[in-house]
Amino acid sequence: MKKVQIYTTMTCPYCFAAKALLEKKNVEYEEISVGNPVVREKMMERAGGRRSVPQIFIGEEHIGGFDDMAALDRAGKLDGLLAN
Repeated sequence: MKKVQIYTTMTCPYCFAAKALLEKKNVEYEEISVGNPVVREKMMERAGGRRSVPQIFIGEEHIGGFDDMAALDRAGKLDGLLAN
């Protein structure tokens, strides 16, 4: 399974939803808090300038936010991305 990283804040409901979806699929992930401005800047560089959270990466591929990941799941494409 590919490494999954998710940039989050402690108060973001979409972050909780994204983590719940990953946990439902038994996917381990690295949670990275963007409370530090330096960390948020790194996230923005990786995410093509996007500043909102969550920002989700599977391997080196930027998936986007929770809505993007949920759409991939509904389309039946998320499991394949996680497995390859």
